[in-house]
Amino acid sequence: MTARWPLEALDVAGLRRSGVRAVPFRQFVLKVHSLCNLACSYCYVYEGADNSWRDRPSAVPAEVVRRTAARIAEHSAAHGLTSLQVNLHGGEPLLAGVETLVGYVTAVREAVGAGCRVDASVQTNGTLLTEARVRRLADAGIGIGVSVDGGTPWLNRHRVNHAGRSSWAAVSAGLDVLRRHPEAYAGILSVIDPDSDPVEVYTSLTALHPPSMDLLLPHANWAHPPAGTGPHPYADWLIQVFDLWFDSPGQPVPIRLFREIIGLLLGLDGGAEAVGNSPMVAVVVDTDGAIEQVDSLKTAYEGAPATGRDVFRHSFDDVLDHPGVVARQLGRQALAPECLVCPLAAVCGGGNYAHRYRADEGFLNPSVYCADLERLIRHIAGRVRRAADLGTPLGAINNR
Repeated sequence: MTARWPLEALDVAGLRRSGVRAVPFRQFVLKVHSLCNLACSYCYVYEGADNSWRDRPSAVPAEVVRRTAARIAEHSAAHGLTSLQVNLHGGEPLLAGVETLVGYVTAVREAVGAGCRVDASVQTNGTLLTEARVRRLADAGIGIGVSVDGGTPWLNRHRVNHAGRSSWAAVSAGLDVLRRHPEAYAGILSVIDPDSDPVEVYTSLTALHPPSMDLLLPHANWAHPPAGTGPHPYADWLIQVFDLWFDSPGQPVPIRLFREIIGLLLGLDGGAEAVGNSPMVAVVVDTDGAIEQVDSLKTAYEGAPATGRDVFRHSFDDVLDHPGVVARQLGRQALAPECLVCPLAAVCGGGNYAHRYRADEGFLNPSVYCADLERLIRHIAGRVRRAADLGTPLGAINNR
């Protein structure tokens, strides 16, 4: 049997007895549609090792919506939550219809009651955004995040439809609509391609006027290494963007990865999967009601995100004791021996958990991006240190 440390080996009961407490979920990723109208070459859902999407309902049934809302309310009440996040995902969530999205969020808000604020958003590829849909989502208090890899057709060459044709014209039109509704514009997610010009990517994305932005390392691992040549191609790419962003006059668009690293360097708590040792507080509910770990694990092996729990038979508290979830909440205790002695461990945090997977060894490894993360973090630390020596205020840059 393949070792999935610490998934099978973890002594959850022993950890609980020793005082390791569960951290309640605060981010609920709700799948509303299991299919997508694009065929992005790097997609971790459809191109990863896990194919569970094939056996699930394409659109979320009403009963799953009702049960999920009730389970979220149960969890919120049990832990005294005063706020939580609901993120509507797919596939492409807008394929489910805008009223399904609004109805799901409404069901959660009504279930948890006025004592808990529900911040809601939908993550879309942007191709189906229209004036009417954006306005409806905005009126319902649902933010809209768009996944896009740059502001030109070439930079989005990996984001094509099922006929292999560019999606950029439709995405560009959708972004034009979204920019007219800044109250609904939640930001941009962009997957790094080391073959793209980082300066062109940054300048073209900022030209789309997002209120925030994040740059994502492709979901790769030791079994399926990332593309790119050289010892640290992703760090070299990100450093060019960081320097441009860090040196920008005025208030640059917030880039989450950079702000997280700066905050961790300054001793603040983190809140991202990509870096740091903060406990994982996100959980997924798929269209059939299955409760799963985060989708990035789909790149590891078949069934990696599965917990064996669902909203019909289990509470979210039941999921908190799943070994995979416990491992994601252990912080430093779940790091590989090499990471524990690394001086950057508090900032890097071993990198994204999914990026540590190695076939026949499991997750007790450094990130496949270890060299890139070390180079990037050391560069950012040097820039922050020099800025501090010069008396440059960092508060605005790190106002997270």
